Amino acid sequence: MKLRPRALAGLALVAATSLGLAACGSSAPGTSSASGDKGTITVYNAQHESLTKEWIDAFTAETGIKVNYRQGDDTEMSNQIIQEGPASPADVFLTENSPAMTQVENAGLFADIDPATAAQVPAEYRPSTNKWIGIAARSTVFAYNKSKVSQDKLPKSLMDLQNPEWKGRWAASPSGADFQAIVSAMLQLKGEDATKAWLQALKDGAKTYKGNSTAMKAVNSGEVDGAVIYHYYWFGDQAKTGENSKNVGLEYFKNQDPGAFVSVSGGGVLKSSKNQAAAQEFLKFITGKKGQEVLQKGASYEYAVGSGVPSNDKLVPLDQLQAPKIDPAKLNSQKVNDLMTATGLL
Repeated sequence: MKLRPRALAGLALVAATSLGLAACGSSAPGTSSASGDKGTITVYNAQHESLTKEWIDAFTAETGIKVNYRQGDDTEMSNQIIQEGPASPADVFLTENSPAMTQVENAGLFADIDPATAAQVPAEYRPSTNKWIGIAARSTVFAYNKSKVSQDKLPKSLMDLQNPEWKGRWAASPSGADFQAIVSAMLQLKGEDATKAWLQALKDGAKTYKGNSTAMKAVNSGEVDGAVIYHYYWFGDQAKTGENSKNVGLEYFKNQDPGAFVSVSGGGVLKSSKNQAAAQEFLKFITGKKGQEVLQKGASYEYAVGSGVPSNDKLVPLDQLQAPKIDPAKLNSQKVNDLMTATGLL
């Protein structure tokens, strides 16, 4: 996917504005600063902005290192970094889902992760290549309308949604990186032919929405019986008014099913970073105790993956999800993009 000229121009303007403000010693949206000059790093952020801002503020308060960030989605940011190459002003790249990390890794643009940082995250939540690190995780779930579907009638596998009895009854948000990460896991687990057939069933027999929240709202209102989403959308809504999820239950597929896929959010340091030490320190902080406690105690409802910190106690524990074992470095986002484009979903 190539960025549109307007998107590129917008990013360039953000960069110029952000750097200009930082040079003047000012603070602005997208910039976090502290007294004393201990260096500055720039983060290209495709994680949720509020979560990353919490990490940045805590990191700067502890270290005195200033952090500028640019906000975008996974594919937008990964393509931007690849286009910029060694000239990228980014020091660190953070994502919601791992396929975008793999894109940048395959372009040869990441430095190795410091061993002390890698040691903080279990092997199942980081790539075998050590070119980036898991910083958080989210579980695939099937959100269903409790008044329309009884538990004994729920699909036993994510693959069952292609069966005739589910035609016209379920939904997804296929255009987002969230969903494409799930399809990447399916491709690795089930192969190209099975994935292609499932995507065709989605195209022919499911409703598509823009965003997981919108899909969940459609389930809640009864527009559809169920939808494939990530868990934290439901938990986040429940923590507020619950108005968009009051009629919604969550089904965890488990049994190493593609529908039990746990998507790893990633962080990596660019080889071209002019402040490698500070960039590595930022990732060490995020995956360390204080950084992971932001996940445990905050309102993101994403899973903590580092330093033995337990996740928010409202979540089903990671070790009970029975997720399939997948090396995040092997998720093939380009092949998924090709399959989804050929099917007419992108």
